[in-house]
Amino acid sequence: MPRRSRLPEPLRRIVHAGSRSYGRWTALRRVLPSLLICGGHRCGTAGLHQMLAAHPLVLRSARRDGVSFFDTSYERGMDWYRGHFPRQRTARRLQRRHGGAANAFETSPYYLYHPYAAVRIARDLPGARLLVMVRDPVDRAWSHFQAERAAGHEPEPSFARALALESARLRGQEERLGVEAGYRSFAHRHHAYRQRGEYARYLERLAGQVGRERIHVVEAERLWLLPDEVYAEVLSFLDLPQLGPPPPLPPLSRLDAPPTGSDASPAESTHPGVRTRRELSAYFAPHDRQLTSWLGRPPIWRIPIEEETP
Repeated sequence: MPRRSRLPEPLRRIVHAGSRSYGRWTALRRVLPSLLICGGHRCGTAGLHQMLAAHPLVLRSARRDGVSFFDTSYERGMDWYRGHFPRQRTARRLQRRHGGAANAFETSPYYLYHPYAAVRIARDLPGARLLVMVRDPVDRAWSHFQAERAAGHEPEPSFARALALESARLRGQEERLGVEAGYRSFAHRHHAYRQRGEYARYLERLAGQVGRERIHVVEAERLWLLPDEVYAEVLSFLDLPQLGPPPPLPPLSRLDAPPTGSDASPAESTHPGVRTRRELSAYFAPHDRQLTSWLGRPPIWRIPIEEETP
């Protein structure tokens, strides 16, 4: 029998639909997540997801790419959401085997940015803990632009031009998301290159709904440089025992690599360019300063290299 990933697309859709229906029918016998990786976009959430999924007391959702319930699928209802998670008997079996509470989780980076996801999470998962990853917002914006270009969601070949178009593209979109039932904004999901790097603004909104004590912020650069240390900090926040070393992080993809290069060419199709980097860095400076209260120090990308050496 062929693997599901090699099935023809029409048949794969039928298999997926059947799996989702079965999950909904058995929803009451399934666990709800006690933790969420809810952002940020292009900040290394896949690596953190992989590390947590390897923990013996952690159960991931059936969808590796995120359930996206509290942002774009909320109208499907809680039974649909529960259907993506393991059965309660699976959680009990892990608890007996490892002597601790099992935790289910999922990763949906758009939760951090959708204007109503935080309200929904607070209402439906009142005890869940939230992990938010942040990254140098200039690198994040460039990685985001590259990813949207690669996916065919961004027709503009110039990064600088896409940044200039952002305000017009996003105008009124959050308001429509709040008043039009079922409305999904393509621009809000795909073209918020600058806006999504304003991390403190989104963290404050999230904390206003779920409480600051339930949020832990992880810097992507620290995860890549010090995975053992960051892994231990995350497990401590989640009250999970460390039952072994963290699994190795997946290698950085081309899209995640920090941008390099000299001044941009007219089309800026290969790198953002020194001028664009400087303008973005200046733009993000006040937003980065607001992160200090969350991290207890300036973000790692704002610390001069000489200050990092003990």
